[in-house]
Amino acid sequence: MNTFNLKNLISPYHRNSLVTFFFSCILFLLSNSTSALAGDVYRLNPGDKLEITVWQEDNLKQEVVVLPDGTISFPLVGHIPAAGKTTEDLVRLLRERLSKFIPDSEINVRLLAADGNLIYVTGEVAHPGQFVMKGPTDVMQALSMAGGLTPFAKKNSIIVLRREADGRARTVPFEYGDVEDGENIESNILLQSGDTIVAP
Repeated sequence: MNTFNLKNLISPYHRNSLVTFFFSCILFLLSNSTSALAGDVYRLNPGDKLEITVWQEDNLKQEVVVLPDGTISFPLVGHIPAAGKTTEDLVRLLRERLSKFIPDSEINVRLLAADGNLIYVTGEVAHPGQFVMKGPTDVMQALSMAGGLTPFAKKNSIIVLRREADGRARTVPFEYGDVEDGENIESNILLQSGDTIVAP
C-alpha cells in the first residue's frame, strides 16, 4: 500500500528554498524586535523636543525642548531633570511632582524630535558635520550619512571618540576596509549620542 509523503511532492531544490525563506522570516522578526527594543530604551538628550499632556488638563499641554543643562520647564513644577531619562522615567517624575496639585494624574510624554541625538563625523569624508540619529545607527551607516570616505582616507585607521558617563573619553577603533570585506564585523558598533567618528 502506498503511503502519502509530502516530501515526495517537494523537490530538494524547493525544500532548500523553503528553508531559506523561513530562515529569512525569522531573521526579519528578530531584527524588528531588536529595533523596537532599541527604541524603547532611548534616553533623552539636550535639544530633544517633547509633547507633554495631562488628561483632562488641556491648559497643561506643552511642547518643550530639553535645555542645554538637561532640564525641561513645566507648569506648576518648574525645572526638572530630563536628559539621560527615558520618556517613561519622565512620566513617573512628572506624576510625582504634580501629585500635590493633581492627584493620580494621567500623563503622556511623546518624543516629537530627537534633535539632540547627535553624532559627529570629521576628517576625510565627503560631508563632515553633525548628524541626527533618527534610529539605531552604526559606524558604516554614519559614514554613509556623511557621504562616504574620500579617496585619501586611511580606511583602517578610523576611530570613534566616546565620552563615558564618568566624563572620561575613550577611543574605539574601526577598520572600514575589513568590514567592507565582511571581516571584523563586530567593530561596526551602534553609536551613542555625542559620539565623534574621526576618519584620518
